Amino acid sequence: MRRLGAAALSRRRLTSGSEGRELSRACRFKVRLYGTEPLTSPTAGINAREPLLFTPGPLTTSPAVKQAMLVDIGSRDPQFVAKIKNVRESILAAGGVSIDDGFECVIVQGSGTFGVESALASAVPLEGSKVLVVANGAYGHRMAKICRIHSIDLSVLAFAENEVPTAQAVKVALENDVSLTHVAVVHHETTTGSVSPIDKIAQAVKSVRGDDVTLIVDSMSGFGALPIDLIVGNIDYLVSSANKCLESVPGFSFVIAKKSKLETTKYNTRTLALDLFSQWRGLESNGQFRFTPPTHAILAMDHALREFEEEGGAVGRLARYRHNHSILVKRMTKLGYKLYIDGEIQGPIISTFLTPSDKEFDFEMLYDKMASRGIAIYPGKLTEVDSFRIGTIGRLFEGDIHFLASTLEDCMREMGIPVPVNY
Repeated sequence: MRRLGAAALSRRRLTSGSEGRELSRACRFKVRLYGTEPLTSPTAGINAREPLLFTPGPLTTSPAVKQAMLVDIGSRDPQFVAKIKNVRESILAAGGVSIDDGFECVIVQGSGTFGVESALASAVPLEGSKVLVVANGAYGHRMAKICRIHSIDLSVLAFAENEVPTAQAVKVALENDVSLTHVAVVHHETTTGSVSPIDKIAQAVKSVRGDDVTLIVDSMSGFGALPIDLIVGNIDYLVSSANKCLESVPGFSFVIAKKSKLETTKYNTRTLALDLFSQWRGLESNGQFRFTPPTHAILAMDHALREFEEEGGAVGRLARYRHNHSILVKRMTKLGYKLYIDGEIQGPIISTFLTPSDKEFDFEMLYDKMASRGIAIYPGKLTEVDSFRIGTIGRLFEGDIHFLASTLEDCMREMGIPVPVNY
């Protein structure tokens, strides 16, 4: 059995309560899975430690979620079909809705962008439609790109990356252009970590022309933690992914859709694999996917949703993420780092820090040093200024955040970066 190094021992001392139990389970899990693997294995370097992913996804998952994937299962096996059904219903429950409320969950193989493209390419009719894309970062502009690729008429309501959209601006845009039939907006912009006032925007959209305007919400990194009310907000489509706040592994995205809206999209298809209506009908007809399903990802998600419920659902998960984020900001502020956006719009999911002006600061070198110690952080995605990002979601606890900050300070001193940093 591999002996724990100083950093790992330090991390163990920082954990307590549920965090300590989680770490203990992780250690047992690691020994059970990896203890007999030959050092010549191509994955031995990875399996020698469990890296902590301070990213917005893929992210750190629990040992039990990983263990759930250690089974091969046939795509048409009745047990697997039952898992699919449970995952779909549990995702609806995570969103505070159900089939009885008139909502359906459609699983789409692939990353979150696959789900977004499926929703846009399927919900918008081939003729007589126009989408208002509300963008304040890379993911809003990605939706606009999807529309252009599919020759969907659109108008972009753009905001700066350090701003969030306003309900009033969306309302005015709809009032000024009566040809707009759909609105697409990002709930949590992972580019910066900002949280849009989605409830107010939803109310503004429906106040102009009611159900004549279809609202599509990309809540990729918000769903499962950040508050969102699909019923009160009258949201028609919400898109998210398994490997974000629900803390499962990559492999599929999902669309929560109003059944009444989904039923009207049969003849809107622009693609085969991303046809949301056909995907839904296939799942409803026999419980199976039309094409090869992400079997192991479904098994992982089935367990991840149980953990989600045990933690208290979105309320419990948000509480932990907020606690993680508050510690991160305190520790990073002590090191001199500055957040890119104001605290009023900053969410607890991921934080964007400005790159300091110190000539010794080299993000790639810092990333490598952190990675060698079992920590993964994230490069920036801003178009105007240099930055880097640190996520506080996934199976991370208070001790993990302290471990990150202490390791970051150690790496900075090794690189000769001043503590605190300068701007």
